[in-house]
Amino acid sequence: MTADTRSSGRRDDELRPVTIQTGYLRFASGSALVSFGETKVLCAAAFEDRVPPFLKGKGVGWVTAEYAMMPQSTAERTARESTKGKVGGRTHEIQRLIGRSLRSIVDTRALGERTVTVDCDVIQADGGTRTASVTGAFVALCLALAKARESRVLAGWPLVDWLAAVSVGVVDGRPVLDLDYEEDSRAQTDMNVVMTGAGHYVEVQGTAEDRPFTKPDLDRMLALAASGILSLIDAQRAALAQHAIPVFGARTTRTGAGR
Repeated sequence: MTADTRSSGRRDDELRPVTIQTGYLRFASGSALVSFGETKVLCAAAFEDRVPPFLKGKGVGWVTAEYAMMPQSTAERTARESTKGKVGGRTHEIQRLIGRSLRSIVDTRALGERTVTVDCDVIQADGGTRTASVTGAFVALCLALAKARESRVLAGWPLVDWLAAVSVGVVDGRPVLDLDYEEDSRAQTDMNVVMTGAGHYVEVQGTAEDRPFTKPDLDRMLALAASGILSLIDAQRAALAQHAIPVFGARTTRTGAGR
């Protein structure tokens, strides 16, 4: 391994191969199968004419998410959490992350009193399942909202910006982009970054697993994340190009990320 390549052969600033297949499920309002290398997540969005009790009568909608690891998504079978009778702490944390990330770029008043739930099911895991889920959930949400607008369920367009997420970390003493499982399992620092197309941070989750990271390390990781998220948004644009998706707000710019 050279100074600027990893065990996978990727450069430090290189994403895994990314694919986004839209319309993967027949009955979902919007769906996408997203792959970050060997990590594959199926995302599906559904509309309901209701809101949580705390929003009733307020004229605003809600966006939420559910996340699950399928039993055969890892080398050893993972039991469904439904058989255990409760959602685990990790699952609860991730689905809350996905939900609040999506709400950050939605004008909930344009939804009316409706709820959109995005289900994110990990069918194969090789690191970065939560960031792949956020990225795919956004595409599924776009498709569901476009379908609702086409059928005149919605009068306006609720989305105000693009949204994607990626992992970064310090591996072998170097900041790198988009960690697979092998890298994540031995990283000195592990970080997940959610950003909008305008370059605004939605969430930064960073943990020193081995030793504390420095401010220059942090700056480099955030720069890597911004670059990776630009590429992920390009992939989202390409996946949605064949669909009648309205233009987003003026603050969404290709050059805005990372400011």
